[in-house]
Amino acid sequence: MSDSPNFLDPTVLAGLDNLELRARVVVEGFLSGLHKSPHRGFSVEFNDYRHYYRGDDMRHVDWKLYARSEKLYIKQYEDETNVRCVIVLDTSASMTYTSAGNSKLEYGITLASALAYFINRQRDAVGLITFDDKVNNYIPAKCRQPHLMQILRTLAQLKPGARTDTVKPLTDLAASLNKKSMVVLITDMLDDEERVISTLQNLRAMGNDVIVFHVMDDAELNFPFNEASEFIDMENNESYITTPATIRKAYLQNLNEFLSYCKKQCQTSGVDYCLMNTAKPLDQALSSYMSKRAKSF
Repeated sequence: MSDSPNFLDPTVLAGLDNLELRARVVVEGFLSGLHKSPHRGFSVEFNDYRHYYRGDDMRHVDWKLYARSEKLYIKQYEDETNVRCVIVLDTSASMTYTSAGNSKLEYGITLASALAYFINRQRDAVGLITFDDKVNNYIPAKCRQPHLMQILRTLAQLKPGARTDTVKPLTDLAASLNKKSMVVLITDMLDDEERVISTLQNLRAMGNDVIVFHVMDDAELNFPFNEASEFIDMENNESYITTPATIRKAYLQNLNEFLSYCKKQCQTSGVDYCLMNTAKPLDQALSSYMSKRAKSF
């Protein structure tokens, strides 16, 4: 439970079955900590129409269409949005782990939904890729409301997959991007972290804005186990029976080396890195991260 009553307990958030509602609640929670609004511009390449929103530049209203329909529509151009964001979500078997409450996958789904909702609310384009050892869903980045609902429906229907191959979807994405974009990876990084980070660094070197949300369960981070236990690898089913006290020190040392490596290698190459504990309120974690991000610009 957060020290602040302004943030939601993760179990309360998990009780919201409607994913759109859950996303909206999270966004409303962290928006109060944000002060920057994205600057917008228009290109010369016409693409589509969208409904007029209060505050839009009236110069881009199609008055001929208004005369026919008596409704205000804005001419939307190919490069209207400041941001084109692709959310890349790991749905592999290891993401289903939970010690209490939300699994890492459920936490990641809520995070992806909240980000998609927020980006769409800012009238920027958002897309989605989900993967395990292959790409399972690919939705190109667009900014219309029906497109957001397609993303939320896809996230709501996700099923956990098999083993992890994070490099493949990131490599395929890099090859498909024809303009600089924002790439948001949501994963537990239980893969070959050197190859994953190298691929993220390549995406960043191409001029993309790259963010990693490293989602971990509280038990993975703190190893609170005491009784003799059987630990099962969720992706290859190998099992290990041990007394936690005998391995706790080595486990935590290896974990800290792993986390430090991921953070350092990301940050030194300009990749944003944010470790997220599933026991922490998501709106609080996002508010903290996005406030720091806003100050870095």
